[in-house]
Amino acid sequence: MARRNLFQPPPPPDTDNAPEQKQRFPSTGAMSGVKSTLKDVASNAVREIPVDVIDEDGPKDRLDFTDTDVLTLAKSIEAHGQQVPIMVRPVARRPGHYKVVYGRRRLRALRFLGIPAKALVRSLSDEEAILAQGQENTQRLDPSFIEKALFAAELTTSGYQQDVILDALAVDKPMLSRMTKVARSIPKSVIEKIGSAHGVGRRRWEDLADMTRKDTLDLEQITGRLDLGALDGSDERFNCVSSAVAAVDRPLPSGKQSAAADHSILLDDGTPVAEVKETARALTFKLSKTNTPEFVQWMRQNAETELRRLYEASQSEI
Repeated sequence: MARRNLFQPPPPPDTDNAPEQKQRFPSTGAMSGVKSTLKDVASNAVREIPVDVIDEDGPKDRLDFTDTDVLTLAKSIEAHGQQVPIMVRPVARRPGHYKVVYGRRRLRALRFLGIPAKALVRSLSDEEAILAQGQENTQRLDPSFIEKALFAAELTTSGYQQDVILDALAVDKPMLSRMTKVARSIPKSVIEKIGSAHGVGRRRWEDLADMTRKDTLDLEQITGRLDLGALDGSDERFNCVSSAVAAVDRPLPSGKQSAAADHSILLDDGTPVAEVKETARALTFKLSKTNTPEFVQWMRQNAETELRRLYEASQSEI
């Protein structure tokens, strides 16, 4: 049986073939107003609803948008009006109140402007609301892999059935397993610092998750040492974190004994420039040809001069 499209109102009844029924209620007075309101809800008419009676709770399908995003959208709505309605559903225990199904950023912009929201009102179960939210994502928003992964993990934690989650995200079971594995391996605080990273696909997130699961690696601590705020895009922030993790997680060739690593030396943008390791017999600086090839070449040409200079400077301080 084909799944009903949650964005479309139900088809009108076939009045030509329907049996004639007696009118149960009169069409005048207060009862007429009640019937009219019920008819509006049933037909999914776009209604104007005050924003202060719409709650924003529920599973999030996107990483938090910035104040700049909201302000930009608010200016567009102020100039051109709200072109796309949000979807809400009534709160059973609070008459006159609603929960947003999708359109959280639009709702936030409308709150900023202080104007009512144009909304589709649907009486949906929790499962139907999730399906509608997922369909909206697929058709219009194009969320990134990590946003889908966080959404999948939140739905799983909230107790939604697997078949509902699969339909909401339009993925199969293996992909859902990969998404939840990534979302549970990488701390959410780190993901939020990185951002949506639309240019970063599943494989690179999985690689980062694989490194994160090692007991010796503290991703939150590593990320805390990076100046991610100085980077403009979320793709750049992901690359910075990935490079920093790779610098402290690089495996040694088999058969070689690991030397104790004091720390990694990072540039201001988070690029690893060297590893410092100390054993009982030596202190070793290991430069990365992959991350800083120009510096490695310069150091090869100037190592003797620079090391002599550093040695003489150290002697003057002893």
